[in-house]
Amino acid sequence: MSERDTPHGEVVESTDGYGAGALRLDRGHIEGTGGLPQRFENPGLPPHVPRMADLDEGAAKRAEKQVATLFGLSSVATVVFVLAYFLIDSEHVVYLPGFGDTNLYNVVLGVCLAVALLGVGVGAVHWAKTLMPDTEMVEERHPQRASDADRQRTVDNLMEGGETSQITRRPLIKYSLIGSLALFPLGLVLPLVGGLGPLPKDALSKTIWKKGDRLIRDPEHTPIRADQVTIGSVYHVLPASILESDHVLEDKAKSAVLLMRLNPEDIKVKKELDWGHEGIVAYSKICTHVGCPVGLYEQQTHHLLCPCHQSTFDVTEDCKVIFGPAKRPLPQLQITVDSEGYLVADAPFHEAVGPSFWERGHA
Repeated sequence: MSERDTPHGEVVESTDGYGAGALRLDRGHIEGTGGLPQRFENPGLPPHVPRMADLDEGAAKRAEKQVATLFGLSSVATVVFVLAYFLIDSEHVVYLPGFGDTNLYNVVLGVCLAVALLGVGVGAVHWAKTLMPDTEMVEERHPQRASDADRQRTVDNLMEGGETSQITRRPLIKYSLIGSLALFPLGLVLPLVGGLGPLPKDALSKTIWKKGDRLIRDPEHTPIRADQVTIGSVYHVLPASILESDHVLEDKAKSAVLLMRLNPEDIKVKKELDWGHEGIVAYSKICTHVGCPVGLYEQQTHHLLCPCHQSTFDVTEDCKVIFGPAKRPLPQLQITVDSEGYLVADAPFHEAVGPSFWERGHA
């Protein structure tokens, strides 16, 4: 025999787990007199209060027009969004009171997208609250798999719901809803597709290097004379045309070059000698594996090392891959000297620099 507290603070005796006043969880009530009732009375539902649209067809018509106006507003906002996406300059800045200088492009797109979404949402809520049935229904619990009759009744209820929602009787709502829902995805899809940017065409295959471009130090931007490059030295260089570029970071990412001077007797590939100048050779700094900067030069072995994944290139053999995941040699930049003795490019890169891609070809 043991004693325990009830939920109401009363101590009851229990034998074999249950007492005269014990709570029988398996029966859902307290046995004995003075316990909880076996079943609670059904509190019922509050009386239904009809809405204005239920009693007055004029009010229903007004609600219909209000819902259609909201859906129409959503459609207009989406159309304005599409037009603004193409017509407004993405760099245009205007002054807005309380916000200061603001990018007009972002403001218009944001407001239009918000209005388009709000119009559909508020219209749907107003439709449900004013025109759709508002009677409460109670359904008793049943096994998970309903009987065939119940399943058919569900289908019938759905069909009846379509009728009672008055969407068939009120085509203005139906067509305005279809229009707003059909146009609204444009506000989501258009930025996604447009954000992919223009097709790269040959932008990935070409750099800004051109014949006659002087080699300048990075980041000093000073030109390099051939007699300043000693054996064993290495320079990080860019084309002089980078100073006039409108897309400096993009062009720098593709045009970065390493300049080294070797003893011509150490160079084993004739093409490498021909494209260089008295043992001075220039190779793309962009690793052909995943595009990391190849910035480590081992003077004694004449190896270039990519620090990301340890791809190693032998400069004496036209930067052939001798270790690591890279599959292609670093592209060589053909160089010479101008009349003042400064190193210049004798031609653009003859192949695309950096990692491989499907459309990769010769520049």
